[in-house]
Amino acid sequence: MKKIFFTKTLLAALTVAALSAQAASLQSAADFLKAKDTKTIEFSGTGSWYQFGQAPAPTLSWPKFEVSSYNASINYEKSAAHVQIVRKQALEAGRNRPAPVEQKPDQYLSGNLAWNVAPPANSAPGTAAIPSAQPAAAEERNAEIWSTPQGFVSAALASKATEKPAKGGVEVSFKNGKYSYVGLINAKNQVESVKTWIDNPVLGDTLYETKFSDYQDFAGTQFPRHIVRQQGGHPVLDINVSAVKANTPVDIAVPTEIASAKPANVNVVANKLAEGVYYLTGGSHHSLAIDQKDHIVIVEAPLNEERSLAVIAKAKEAIPNKPIKYLINTHAHFDHSGGLRTYVAEGVTIVTHQDNKAYYQKVWAEPHSINPDRLASSKKSATFETFKDKHVLTDGSRKIEIYPIAGNSHNDAFALVYLPKEKILSEADAYTPLAPGATPPASVNPYSVNLYENIQKLKLDVDQIAGLHGPSVVKLADLKSYIGIKEVGVNP
Repeated sequence: MKKIFFTKTLLAALTVAALSAQAASLQSAADFLKAKDTKTIEFSGTGSWYQFGQAPAPTLSWPKFEVSSYNASINYEKSAAHVQIVRKQALEAGRNRPAPVEQKPDQYLSGNLAWNVAPPANSAPGTAAIPSAQPAAAEERNAEIWSTPQGFVSAALASKATEKPAKGGVEVSFKNGKYSYVGLINAKNQVESVKTWIDNPVLGDTLYETKFSDYQDFAGTQFPRHIVRQQGGHPVLDINVSAVKANTPVDIAVPTEIASAKPANVNVVANKLAEGVYYLTGGSHHSLAIDQKDHIVIVEAPLNEERSLAVIAKAKEAIPNKPIKYLINTHAHFDHSGGLRTYVAEGVTIVTHQDNKAYYQKVWAEPHSINPDRLASSKKSATFETFKDKHVLTDGSRKIEIYPIAGNSHNDAFALVYLPKEKILSEADAYTPLAPGATPPASVNPYSVNLYENIQKLKLDVDQIAGLHGPSVVKLADLKSYIGIKEVGVNP
């Protein structure tokens, strides 16, 4: 009798397991999530956002911002989205950062067109907001759409996804153009996670993973109450969802100036600061080209390969018939290191703080298959010249001095470049000169105070500051005024 009871119990358990396994499928998840019937979705919540690519050290996480409001509206049929965030940078123990300022990014996507809406930079309070194209953001914003539960399932159905058992549920994978998507659907037919890969100039094929938990019925729509997204191995979003609406109107009209905008040409202008020293501007990020006896030294490779190729061409035009031998990198933030791989492909030696070398070697070894660059094609190995303290490059006539910016909370492996003969200092992010007529910040920027302290401690006789951001070259007196030092004159 006991044997019969045990056998029946075992059969019942196996039947339940079989039914659960059978239930875990893409089609069952589509039914559970009402994916085919969900044309739009809106959700809101609060939590944290993290600034991708701006870690204060290569091994640390992206800086955290507290999110008091997060609102996303998605139209699946038109591949369109509108995300509004209210955020403020969180305080970090041991780091003296600028006073947090509330930010309100207003981000849009329609198809492959991405744009933001905001008042012009440094404009007066009350200035009307205008749209500005953000072509580099389109890839990530599209990934956001198809990395929602309903978005993933509907895209998987449309793409004839493959399924295989995994972790008590089913793993679903498909290609969406050149992008791969892999999702896990559990035994409850809930999408637990979605992975895709998008391109980044530093990291290459970058894992973009979103995890979902604590599903709830929001007026007939199943949706997770907790969303965590990681990019490049660290969190970029952690949201507790409080409200969800399905199939409300989400109409995102593309502004005329965005629809008619043509791809911007990379513009580089060579401004002569001294004999053989050129300030390469023409965009949001700048570089220097320095003439040495038989070669050229470039300071900074920002943004991406397109910018680096344009800078290389302009440097060789300003200083003809010489190869580029060294590229000096101020720090590892992605907007200042995104063009480094191009110089590696050119055979240029990368001069950087010793704490950056292992990080660059690791990430540059990762695949770059989504948007292959020149280094991916050449497969060259990087050559480094690293420093911990003062480092000098010289041709016997002109010295280029490189110093760590000690104690600066912006970055732990941070450098400035100084030309003693010309009394020119170049740096990024520690001090960004204001545009003429711009309103100074309400509080003193500690990064800039620290920069001035380093200049004093190192006894650098600075005349001009060629910031790697900002509208123009300024004098040391401008930095002193910016940080509240009233006296004007030569560097004491």
